[in-house]
Amino acid sequence: MTREEGLILLKENLQNQNLIKHCLSVEAIMKSLARHFQNYNPPTTSSHSLRERAPEETKWGLVGLLHDIDYEKTKGDANQHSLVGARMLEDLGVEKDICQAVKVHNEAHGILPETLMEKALFVTDPLTGLIVAAALVLPSKKLADLTSENVLNRFREKAFARGANREIIKKSEEFLNLSLDDFVKIGLKAMQKISQDLGL
Repeated sequence: MTREEGLILLKENLQNQNLIKHCLSVEAIMKSLARHFQNYNPPTTSSHSLRERAPEETKWGLVGLLHDIDYEKTKGDANQHSLVGARMLEDLGVEKDICQAVKVHNEAHGILPETLMEKALFVTDPLTGLIVAAALVLPSKKLADLTSENVLNRFREKAFARGANREIIKKSEEFLNLSLDDFVKIGLKAMQKISQDLGL
């Protein structure tokens, strides 16, 4: 599936513009993470390397774009969300690793993400909500005026954007070997690049 085909599919299945913007945000961050890991050179002495294979930027982007494809179909039923989406994609012949990443990203199922791509999607999903919420409380309501320090300060405010699961976002340290600060910087920069598409 090409990115263009993925976007058409997304818009056929989601009517809510904010949901579409969320998917575009996750896509942008996933592509940035793919580039990060392609450029990552772990120590040669390490027996366990984060670098499985150089991630394909297009594939990672597609996972981000389509991860909530079933959101409106499964609204109100968290136990079906992502399972339905994974089946939809499987029926369309989408690659198995993409379908599995979509299935695993919903923490309600209790399936631990295993591959680097799955782990990246798992922690990226809630980060986008925190970044958007942090931008919307600025006087300008613009991503361009948001800094990673702003986002980190909001991260520490437990009452702020409660829907953005801090425990999952913080797993970037364990899952991706990225500090929270670096993860936020990558995510914010990626979303700033598509701010026009996001209306922020």
